[in-house]
Amino acid sequence: MAQRPPHKHLGLKWEFPGGKIEPGETPETALHRELNEELGCAVEILRALPRCIHAYEKVTIEMIPFLARLADDSPEPYPHEHVVLQWVASADLHALDLPAADGPIISAYQALRA
Repeated sequence: MAQRPPHKHLGLKWEFPGGKIEPGETPETALHRELNEELGCAVEILRALPRCIHAYEKVTIEMIPFLARLADDSPEPYPHEHVVLQWVASADLHALDLPAADGPIISAYQALRA
């Protein structure tokens, strides 16, 4: 999990790293690019999780989550754009101060593990 910088929207909340899809990108390509930019690492995408839409006060976002693992040849993630990174057990995800949009992703992930 990555902690957002204090000066950004939802500052200091924890989030799943990732970001916006650029024109011409697939969601998978965008995830690879964003994780390289934000964390300097590479992942192997294992499967997609259900998409979800969340409306904040001023913006509505579509979350396109994936289950992934750090690629064998990847460097360890480093917080280039975040305050700090932390590996978190599935059972402990709800204990973090997360944006509301991440709730359905956690539920979908935990349902896979049940």
